[in-house]
Amino acid sequence: MNRRNYQKELEQILQAQKENGTVPHLLLHSCCAPCSSYVIEYLSSYFHITVFYYNPNLYPDEEYEKRVKEQIRFLQEFPAEYPVRFLCGDYDKETFYEGVKGLEQEKEGGKRCMFCYRLRLFETAKRAKETNADYFTTTLSISPLKNAEILNEIGEAAAKAYGVPYLNSDFKKKNGYRRSVELSREYGLYRQDYCGCVFSRAERRI
Repeated sequence: MNRRNYQKELEQILQAQKENGTVPHLLLHSCCAPCSSYVIEYLSSYFHITVFYYNPNLYPDEEYEKRVKEQIRFLQEFPAEYPVRFLCGDYDKETFYEGVKGLEQEKEGGKRCMFCYRLRLFETAKRAKETNADYFTTTLSISPLKNAEILNEIGEAAAKAYGVPYLNSDFKKKNGYRRSVELSREYGLYRQDYCGCVFSRAERRI
């Protein structure tokens, strides 16, 4: 059974837009400035992008605030072809903690992470519908530790639930992750050493 080539699917959409001369609105969920850097560089000549910062999993509060500020700073400094807007979601930590009850001992990448992906992508789809976005997607697939197939499956489920197309992607392809590291260095971005939640932080520092 052949796996879907999400990068090829994305390139076909971008090519069609270029041929049609259209520049749709994309609501881009971002987990942090470093991960968003390459994605914005890549897509900002094809879309009017609004970065949606919704990460109620982040711990502690100081980490959340630090990542928000870095995201805003990068958007202010990066010379995108089309201006990139910023939309901050609610920092509703209790929604995350309530949802992962009983999953505290799961290893990173397990069921707890699946809930977290679903929480963030479904909220992004909801906001995409509210803001009349043409597409929504997430920067999460740029990480070598994130399974793009699972993320795209969740994204497609959210798209079906809210009626807004999900932009399938695997941003780590074509050296996307490496480019994000280069851009982080170029812009002096803060790169955290753990995914974001209290559990991933504890696991990383054992």
